[in-house]
Formats: sequence, C-alpha cells, structure tokens
Amino acid sequence: MKLTFIGTRGEIDARTRRHRMHTSLLVSYRAANVIIDAGLDWLGKLKRLNPNAIVLTHAHPDHAWGLKRGAPCPVYATEKTWRELGHYPIKDRHVIKERTPTKISGITFEAFPVEHSVLSPTVGYRVGAGRACIFYVPDLIFIHERSAALKAVQIYIGDGATVTQSFIRKRGKALIGHSPVRTQLTWCQKEGVPRVIITHCGSEIVTGDERKISEFIVAMGNERGVEIQLAYDRMKLTL
Repeated sequence: MKLTFIGTRGEIDARTRRHRMHTSLLVSYRAANVIIDAGLDWLGKLKRLNPNAIVLTHAHPDHAWGLKRGAPCPVYATEKTWRELGHYPIKDRHVIKERTPTKISGITFEAFPVEHSVLSPTVGYRVGAGRACIFYVPDLIFIHERSAALKAVQIYIGDGATVTQSFIRKRGKALIGHSPVRTQLTWCQKEGVPRVIITHCGSEIVTGDERKISEFIVAMGNERGVEIQLAYDRMKLTL
C-alpha cells in the first residue's frame, strides 16, 4: 500500500507551500488509486489525478465540496453523507455501511462512526490492503468502538486542528469540534498503535513554527512510546 498526502490543510484561511490543499489522501495498491475526501480546493482538479474511486468521511466543505460539479469516478459514502449531498450531480454513487468492510478497487474500507459534527455525521476509515492496515480520521472528537477501529493498525492518521488545546464545544447536548493531537496520541498508546501521522492541519501548525511544533509533538509521542510526525502536501509513504 502506498499513501500520498495530496492535501493536508484544514478548514482555515491560511495556506503555505507545505499545506496548500484541503486534506485528502491518495491510497494506492497495485493498479488501484482511491482518494479519501475531496474538499473545495479540489473542485475541477480531480480528473487529473485519475482516481478509480473517491471515498468520503463526511459532507463538510473541506471534505466534499470538490464534487459539487460531479465526479470523474465512482463515489462511496455513508447514507447520512449522501443525504446531505443528494443534490450533487454524481451519477455513480455507492453506499458504505458502517462497520461493514467494503472492497473498493481491491482495497478494503471499514467505516467507524466518530463524533465531530451534528449536521454532518462523520466516519473514520480502517483501510487495509495486502498486509498493510491504517486508520484514517481527519476530523473527530472521539471514535466509537475505538479498540475495534485501532486493533493491529500500523499507522493512525489523525486530526491536526489543534495540538494541545481542546477545540470541543457543545451544541445542545451534543459535542462538536476536534480533539487535540495530545489526546489522539494517548488513544494510540492505549491501543498499541506504534505510529501516528497528523494531517488536517489547523492554524497552530500552518501559521506557527512548524519545526518547533514538530519537536514538541515528537516529545509527546516519545513519552507515550508512539512515533509521530506531521504530514505535508505531496508527502509519500509505502507500507
């Protein structure tokens, strides 16, 4: 399995050379290329990536609005996400059922519900191909059934909206927002995940001193016995 971080910028105004495009991951296995999420930055640009399929985590602008004019390939999403995007001119649409492994171009995707937004229900994906297994969740407060989601996962790819400060608030009785990197590292420590990569970078990372922030989160990871790094646009990795 090959991973290409084709975008790592969260829903923020700031952008840099390292974090220019909305968060999106290209998963490649053998001859297949599947993209996870296609935010507004990708509008009109997806065809040149020649994906076999696109998989969506939720319907927020920075994850799905690149499909407002349609898609160059089949698109997979949960029923809840399709209800929000029902008016999009996407002809080849498929429903992913939560907690049901689904093969897409030879790559297995299993959707796990996560808390993030009331209006746009969100999932993270356990992604497997060959002997490789990752968990990808660019927006979340917490993962439902976390132990099952992270069991035997080699790399957790998570939410970089905030590093240490909680970005969680209440809407009625529901919680919305983002858990900090610090909290996600602790989950991985508890579940035995050896490596973490942070994407969906917020202003703290994009407009801050990225070298110092990187050193800081590496130290947090070392305290927990977890290797961690910040992703950047066009970063590649082979498992």
